[in-house]
Amino acid sequence: MTKLAPDAAEVALGETQAVLAMVQDEERRGRLADLVAAIGDGELDEADAQALEEIIELGLSTGRIRGLYGPEGEQAALKTYRRLPRGKELSASAREVSQALAALEGKTLESVSVQSAGPGAYLVSIGVEGLELSVRLDRSGARLHSVGV
Repeated sequence: MTKLAPDAAEVALGETQAVLAMVQDEERRGRLADLVAAIGDGELDEADAQALEEIIELGLSTGRIRGLYGPEGEQAALKTYRRLPRGKELSASAREVSQALAALEGKTLESVSVQSAGPGAYLVSIGVEGLELSVRLDRSGARLHSVGV
């Protein structure tokens, strides 16, 4: 179960109701109605957490949450998102990449490049003292792509 803070619940409820007003599919409407009820209770089960994840991702990526609720609402949504399964996965992948990059600390930087790897995906390559590390950044998070000598 995921508990919602009052400020996060306000944003979650507003965004869920906005999406609910637009959705025509009855099954999806039922899922969103369940989410509205769960937000009112202050606790989300796994299915509700997954539904809220999708709504928060959409609201954050489009800038809608910041536009409607300001920086405080955006921070509340981000904090909630990081506690949901997908947000936890993204945070974990970022930590793993940070740990790999920490191995480069104190070494002489020889090269840095960024390549487009597809729509919304990039490879960042960093060369230090004969080593090269590539990190892929995309919607799935940050991942170590390759390590070369």
